[in-house]
Amino acid sequence: MLAQTLQIYSLVLIVRVLLSWFPNLDWGNPVLSTVSSITDPYLNAFRGLIPPLGGLDLSAILAFIALSLMQQLLMSASFAFAGGFGMYG
Repeated sequence: MLAQTLQIYSLVLIVRVLLSWFPNLDWGNPVLSTVSSITDPYLNAFRGLIPPLGGLDLSAILAFIALSLMQQLLMSASFAFAGGFGMYG
């Protein structure tokens, strides 16, 4: 369940990053505002770690790597919890 939630969050994060390429969007729009309010706190945690290069914000790459690591950790933990390779069955 948590792994699926992280997968959905990854998709919302991709949408947020893609939308950031369009500077004329109205972020006051309820849908865009919701996407922004869900993803910006997570992205802001990484923005101070990597300075922008030539105006390009690379913090999203680090955010995706961290999210991917969390997903892999959860999947391996749930795999181990379920009995691994069937050693207990």
